[in-house]
Amino acid sequence: MVDGSNKSKLAMAKKHYENYGNRAKELQEQGRSVIGYLCAYVPVEIISAAGFIPFRIRGDVNEAITKADTQMETLVCPLVRSCFDQALKGKFDFLSGLVIPHACDSMCRTYDIWKHTLDLPFNQMINIPHEISESSLEFFVNILETFRKGLGTYSGSQISDDNLVSAIERFNQMRSKVVDLYELRKSDPPQISGSDVTKVMMAGAGMPVDEFDDLLTGIIEEVKTGSAVRPEKLPRVMVVGSQIDNTDFIDLVEDSGAAVVVDDLCPGTREYFPQVPLRDNPVLGLAERYLGGINCARTYRKKSGAYDEYLEDRFGHIGKFIKDFKVDGVILYFYKYCDPFGFEVPQIKSYIEAKGIPVLYLEGDYSMAAIGGLRTRIQAFLEMIV
Repeated sequence: MVDGSNKSKLAMAKKHYENYGNRAKELQEQGRSVIGYLCAYVPVEIISAAGFIPFRIRGDVNEAITKADTQMETLVCPLVRSCFDQALKGKFDFLSGLVIPHACDSMCRTYDIWKHTLDLPFNQMINIPHEISESSLEFFVNILETFRKGLGTYSGSQISDDNLVSAIERFNQMRSKVVDLYELRKSDPPQISGSDVTKVMMAGAGMPVDEFDDLLTGIIEEVKTGSAVRPEKLPRVMVVGSQIDNTDFIDLVEDSGAAVVVDDLCPGTREYFPQVPLRDNPVLGLAERYLGGINCARTYRKKSGAYDEYLEDRFGHIGKFIKDFKVDGVILYFYKYCDPFGFEVPQIKSYIEAKGIPVLYLEGDYSMAAIGGLRTRIQAFLEMIV
């Protein structure tokens, strides 16, 4: 339970990370309903406005995928398979529903397997356009309205605009505090490690937004008044990748002699930084945030202008992070055969290297064995940028 004002808030977040799902299970036993979801593209504000607790389903890089491989083809993304494997092993038996977005084919094409096998009372697949345009936005608004109506029917009461606006404001406030937490990593040395930030982000994905907001407030004050987590000055690294919901890779980078000061990850800046614009129609604001605000490789962005201009439009947020957080080197870490991100690697490398910043590109599977094998390459890269 989230209480104990005299306890270290960062230690509490780490405990929630290590015992992921315990808080949601606790609330479910108290009569609250928990809706599980995959990916940053699920509009958690709608789930919260309906009175449910949104819960981000995560995998486990330290546990072999066994049960999932009896239900899914092994060519499916290892991250998705690991999440499904954890569900089949009973780690998320407290869930009342499941929401999966069309973020990538591995998620979309396995939705029916999740739905049939878990057999939860509520299931929804959210069809998200792959292109940013006026027609795509109009389509997506209708999709979100359908989701809103379906979830309202399941809850027994339709979701009012007032409840939706209130949820949007609460999530926006929480996300602003995440930005404040990241600000504490701009100092040299940073005041909080990359590993600890990842633990905080994942802890928050498994509890109600108001509890996470309060936890963030305590963590920020605690970190501000504390000393730097590692007093020595180390190479300042940015990690760019898809989804890293375990700290093992971040731990590996930092144990190799670096400070991970910023990221472009889920969960991380990609998932937590974008705000929902406040519109007369709150669903329109949600559609704008989730379609255009989340800067993910799965969404096609039309090329316009010169090539350099396109790269700046597509990856300018990375360039800003490099400047603001005084990054010395960037590590690109993607899962094998992840086509959306894999296709962008040449462009990302080109953009970052044009700014005079060294780049290390790594591929791996969603497993600790694969992560551990990258240590030598990471150490060599850090020696190069010292």
